[in-house]
Amino acid sequence: MSSYKDIKITDFSYNLPEERIAKYPLSERDKSKLLTWKNGEIKEDIFENCGRYLPENAQLVFNNTRVIHARLFFRKETGAKIEIFCLEPIEPADYQISFRQAEKATWKCMVGNSKKWKTGILKNQFKIDGKTVTLCAEKKAQEENSFLIEFSWNGNFHFSEIIEQIGQLPIPPYLNRETEESDEKTYQTVYAKTDGSVAAPTAGLHFTEKVLSQLSEKNIANKEITLHVGAGTFQPVKSATIEGHSMHHEQVIVKKSIIESFIQNPENIIAVGTTSVRSMESLYWLGLQLEDDTFNPGFPEVLQWEPYEKEAVITTEKALQNILNYIESSRLEAIQFSTQIIILPGYDFKIISGMFTNFHQPQSTLLLLISAFLGEKWKEIYDYALENNFRFLSYGDSNLYMK
Repeated sequence: MSSYKDIKITDFSYNLPEERIAKYPLSERDKSKLLTWKNGEIKEDIFENCGRYLPENAQLVFNNTRVIHARLFFRKETGAKIEIFCLEPIEPADYQISFRQAEKATWKCMVGNSKKWKTGILKNQFKIDGKTVTLCAEKKAQEENSFLIEFSWNGNFHFSEIIEQIGQLPIPPYLNRETEESDEKTYQTVYAKTDGSVAAPTAGLHFTEKVLSQLSEKNIANKEITLHVGAGTFQPVKSATIEGHSMHHEQVIVKKSIIESFIQNPENIIAVGTTSVRSMESLYWLGLQLEDDTFNPGFPEVLQWEPYEKEAVITTEKALQNILNYIESSRLEAIQFSTQIIILPGYDFKIISGMFTNFHQPQSTLLLLISAFLGEKWKEIYDYALENNFRFLSYGDSNLYMK
C-alpha cells in the first residue's frame, strides 16, 4: 500500500451533533441499542440479544484492563491548582510492580496549569484508614508535552492505594462534564481486573454478567487479554494526512493459553473493542519479527508503520506459533509488549474476523480502524445510526461488525 501515508483525515469526517453524544450511560448496560453489519446488511436490535448474531464456536477477546484514578490534584502555597494526569509508569516501568511500590514511583504525566509550577515539590495531605499520609510530587524531566514526575509518600501504602484514595477517575474530555460518583461503576467493564488504563475499553461497557452467562451457554468462548489504554486514544489527528500523526504506545499482555487457543481454533475470533483489535493484530507482526530476527526480547514492540513497511510473508498460524515457541523457550506465562500499530484503510486483517465497537469521533484513528474493516460502508452505517437515533461515543450504543 504505497499511498497509505497520504490518507486524508478529512475523508473520515461526519456531522456529529452535540445532542447525539451520550453524556451518561443507560441505567441497564445491556439495554443499549445494537447495530449489526454482516455481508453488507444492517440490522438493529438490543445488546442483550447479541448472542443471536455470533457463531457458536466464536471466541470473544475481552480487554480486562481497569481504569485507574489517574487524575491527581495539588495546590501550591500560592493557591494555584495543579492537576497531574498519570499516563504510564517509568520507574519501575511495569504497571503491577509500580502499583505495588510503597515509598516512591516515577510516572510519565501530563500536567495541567504547568506554567504555575516551575519548581519545587507539591504536597497533598490526606488520611487512609485514619493514618495521615503526605503525597509529594516532583518534576524530574520534560518529554515534549509530558513530564516525568517522581511521587513519594509515607505510611507504607501501595501506590495503587494512594491514587485510589485521592485520585479521580478520568472520563473522556468530549463528555464536557466533571466525573461523578456514578462513573466509578459505569465507566468500568464488569470484567475489569488489571489496573492500568486512563480510559475504558468502552465496547465492553455493554456486557453484563447475564449476557456473559448467555454467551457461555451458547459455547462462545471468553478470552481475556490486557491492553492499558492511554490518553493518546483521544489524541486528535491534527495533520492533513496521516503521515504527520504519531500514534501512542500502549502496553499489552497476552497469556500463553490465549495464543494456544488461537492456533487450535483460528476461526471466528471476535474482538471486543478497538483495543482488542490492535492487540490481536499486533501479534501477527510480533510473530513476523521472530521470523526475520528483528524481535527485541528486551523491549518487544510493534511500531506504527510496521504493517505497511514489511511484507506479510508468513501465515498467521506460523506467526502465532513463533510467539508460542518464544514464550515456551523463555519459560514465560505470557508475552508482554508495546504496540504503536495504526490500522488504516487497506490493512489486511490477520487474526480477527469481527468486532464489537462503539461509534467513534469524526477524524479519529479509531474511525480509520473501522474503515479498514468496513471499507466505504462505514459511511452508510454511521448515516443509518444518525437517522435512527443511536447514541454515540463512550457511553453510547454498540455495533457488531462481522465479515
